[in-house]
Amino acid sequence: MAGNLTLAMIKPHVIRDRHCGEIIDRIEKRGFGVLLVKMVHLRKEGAEEFYKEHEGKPFYKNLVNVMCSGPVWVMVLAKANAVEEWRAAMGVTHPAEAAAGTIRRDFGDHNNITNNAVHGSASDHDAQHEIDFFFSREISLAERINTLDSGEEVF
Repeated sequence: MAGNLTLAMIKPHVIRDRHCGEIIDRIEKRGFGVLLVKMVHLRKEGAEEFYKEHEGKPFYKNLVNVMCSGPVWVMVLAKANAVEEWRAAMGVTHPAEAAAGTIRRDFGDHNNITNNAVHGSASDHDAQHEIDFFFSREISLAERINTLDSGEEVF
């Protein structure tokens, strides 16, 4: 898995503004494969757990509130050097400071750093953890189906 997969999320305000299709189009045009995708609405406890590493930082409470404010699209993206490639496509964290043509620059709120349009894993280790957080059930089922004997029932 290392190097080839990353987690991406499209944040609630982007969904409300109906820009998901444009972002997914950019993902595909940059050569990523979308392996898994689902829409979820995080509860406060889920957002707190997912962003636990930021607990105590000044932006933490706002980040949790933003991520609970509506549904998010969660995706597993595949490409060589996936983490680095996705981070380059996203741009830096603050949309106002992101380079022209990046997703955060084009779709993020330049006045609110937590409304920066998308999330991406920071490292291969984080990608594994984040993919497991959202997709452990789907991965477990896929692995089980992949290893079944021909006569064994799936469910």
